[in-house]
Amino acid sequence: MPPRSTRPVDKLDDDDYPAYTMGRAAEMLGTTPAFLRALGEHRLITPLRSEGGHRRYTRHQLRLAARARQLVDTGTHIEAACRIIILENQLEEAQRINEEQRTREPTS
Repeated sequence: MPPRSTRPVDKLDDDDYPAYTMGRAAEMLGTTPAFLRALGEHRLITPLRSEGGHRRYTRHQLRLAARARQLVDTGTHIEAACRIIILENQLEEAQRINEEQRTREPTS
């Protein structure tokens, strides 16, 4: 049996690897490139840029965009949808930190 490879995790398994072009991301989400650009304008997602300057999206960013699309489809204005998602993420992070603090504190 050959030794296990020490190469990094395959980039396609990485949630933060910018693997998707704007066109492909829009197609996957069933939306338009303009919608994705609007999410960037409202600071929900900031796509990375290829060497040629083209926007590239990660799977994590696509999940955020899908949540925004869900809110917009139910009548929420895009700016409000972006703010809601940002606040949801901040709350989730604060809850995670609180839980970590609770598990570290000694009980009396």
